[in-house]
Amino acid sequence: MQLVLLLLAFLLPPRTRAGEIIGGQEARPHSHPYMAYLQIQTPAGALVCGGFLVREDFVLTAAHCWGSSINVILGAHNVRRQERTQRQIPVLRAIRHPNYNPERSLNDIMLLQLERRITPSAVIRPVALPQPRARLQPGTLCTAAGWGMVDVRRITDVLQEVQLRVQNDQECSILYRWYTGQTQLCVGDPNERKSAFRGDSGGPLVCNNVAQGIVSYGNILGIPPAVFTKVSSFWTWISRTMRRLREQSQAAGAL
Repeated sequence: MQLVLLLLAFLLPPRTRAGEIIGGQEARPHSHPYMAYLQIQTPAGALVCGGFLVREDFVLTAAHCWGSSINVILGAHNVRRQERTQRQIPVLRAIRHPNYNPERSLNDIMLLQLERRITPSAVIRPVALPQPRARLQPGTLCTAAGWGMVDVRRITDVLQEVQLRVQNDQECSILYRWYTGQTQLCVGDPNERKSAFRGDSGGPLVCNNVAQGIVSYGNILGIPPAVFTKVSSFWTWISRTMRRLREQSQAAGAL
């Protein structure tokens, strides 16, 4: 039950507007051109998550952001306005990691293949992925961004960003029963009120211009540290899945 509550803390409840990262600030418009805003339909209702563009036709996000249909908005700053920079693209295929464990929130990673490729520009372009098994040192300063809530009383519709430090695995092992440093990152100084929060699920942790983590789950009150999926641990799965899906699309187009 505790993990379910922690996970739900990073999902936006139905009929609740998006808000901001805790302890952060409004991002300079389009300074994170890889950011994706996901509109998700599930049997329980509507949800929103974050994500990030990793190829011209693929977005990476958290597996728990899955739904029966997903619409991706790229090039957004204010998600409640029809900005001329925005591109809305439906998801063709949503592929969760085959070993995703929702009860323990392990392997919380999902690839979204878009219905069409985008043309990279100043406001929409992919972010780099880490090398396989790349190690991120504790103390590294990274940036998380998203449209999640600061708390139940404060709401904003513009993209927020916050700088967070990577922590030793022990910090999260003490707090979260199923935490594993093999496939997860412990992020956020427990002495600072800075963290990802509701609605930020699936968004990236970017360190030195490389997407090292994916917002997974954390404390229900938004108290750091939080748990991020370690992207480098899934490099082989990501590359193989993108190649396979592209080949399938090319084969279908040839028929």
